[in-house]
Amino acid sequence: MTTILVTGGTGTLGRLVTERLRLQGHEVRVLSRHAQPYAVDLREGTGLDAAVAGVDTVVHCASSPRGGDEQAARNLIAAAREAGVPHLLYISIVGVDRVPMGYYRSKLAVEKLIEESGLGWTVLRTTQFHDLVATVFGALAKSPVLLYPAGVSDQPIAVAEVADRLAELAVAAPAGRVADLGGPEVRTFRELAQAYLRATGRRRPLVPLRLAGAAYRGFRAGGHLTPERAVGQGTFEEFLAERFGSKAEATR
Repeated sequence: MTTILVTGGTGTLGRLVTERLRLQGHEVRVLSRHAQPYAVDLREGTGLDAAVAGVDTVVHCASSPRGGDEQAARNLIAAAREAGVPHLLYISIVGVDRVPMGYYRSKLAVEKLIEESGLGWTVLRTTQFHDLVATVFGALAKSPVLLYPAGVSDQPIAVAEVADRLAELAVAAPAGRVADLGGPEVRTFRELAQAYLRATGRRRPLVPLRLAGAAYRGFRAGGHLTPERAVGQGTFEEFLAERFGSKAEATR
């Protein structure tokens, strides 16, 4: 039986990875700031040594757009080295090396720390989750007019499919940078917004908004997309149908 530590194990992705690995019969330790017995703030590192002791693989899902990922990774790598952990698996984002946005830069920096750690490592990049896209539209739809970034498309993927792939990689040998995992289709933000409004029964005028800055240019250029790796199966409409029920259209 393999012992696996999942950081961020109570989050949207980490919870599903944990479920899959336990169903396969592995011993899984869940690490988050509040999950006992491994309640650890990775940015501080207190208690981390006990969490990684005897672990065969660390699946590093913990991340925050509010900052601290690099320090968290340094602490995790140091503890994993000390414990002799054979494999560190990290989930990253397609385009972290092409879209100059702060959070993406941080994810790329963590990738490099892992690559240079001296540990056996695997990095998987995926496109954005359906859940995130729906959350963004939920916030934007609170206004009478739904503004969306002009000229930008997305390629959302089902988080369950990402969890399946991570669970597969967690019990395999370290593989370095593996092939990206992208959603089944590239869609414009307008199309995605229309699908969200239909699914939630809302009516909002859709207004494209041109933004400024290098990050917006990177998104307009499709730096966060991987159409050649459109291997996901679940569509955004299928996700919406499951989330919101009969209002959503299962197919376009």
